Amino acid sequence: MKLTVVGCSGSFPSAESACSSYLVEADGFRLLLDMGNGALGELQRHCGLYDLDAIFLSHLHADHCIDMCAYFVARYYRHDGGRCAPLPVYGPEGTEHRLTTAYADTPSASSMSEVFDFHTVKPSTFEVGPFTVHTERVAHPVEAYAVRVEHGGRSLTYSGDTGVTPVLDELARDTDLFLCEAAFTHGKENIPDLHLNGREAGESATRAGARRLVLTHIPPWTDPAVNLADAREVYDGTVEVAAAGAVYEI
Repeated sequence: MKLTVVGCSGSFPSAESACSSYLVEADGFRLLLDMGNGALGELQRHCGLYDLDAIFLSHLHADHCIDMCAYFVARYYRHDGGRCAPLPVYGPEGTEHRLTTAYADTPSASSMSEVFDFHTVKPSTFEVGPFTVHTERVAHPVEAYAVRVEHGGRSLTYSGDTGVTPVLDELARDTDLFLCEAAFTHGKENIPDLHLNGREAGESATRAGARRLVLTHIPPWTDPAVNLADAREVYDGTVEVAAAGAVYEI
């Protein structure tokens, strides 16, 4: 598997990165995890506009899904080559309604489903192209899911947005790469069931026995060096901070 960080900024785009979006590829299949603010433009640096095979949305906060509205325009109104066939989109219950409401002026109430084939995510295991996908609900104010993607005996686990929860530890058990949010700073923010800080991400990786930890979803107002140092205090494996355009072979 290959993981490309399309965007990794938390809450809103930074000068260096779009919001959350991660491209996972194997056997010529392209699965995108989230499409937050600014992600559609950055995605085109890494693959063609119409080359995605499926999209997974961890939850429906704007910094994880709002560029789906722009992607709707690209797919619905494409004249050269005709309208795109519906693309599988896996997201929480109400994903179609959320995107239609955010766009606010679709030609009809069902226009989104003309270019996106919506599938409701629940805690489950299913196949997407060559990938086996495991989803579990995590601790966030809205319905939110972490996801584990497996292929060829290798695994990637993406936390989405979450507070501390044993569900995430178990999902990331022995994973090869743990892409884990670290939006908060240890000793500064302390809001349960919202986000992790660097130390908590490191502790989760340690409990899970993850082989590699990549911290992501760090907002522009948070110092990533502090979160990285906090994670290293409690996690002995390889740990780094995600950067837009970074590529990982898993």
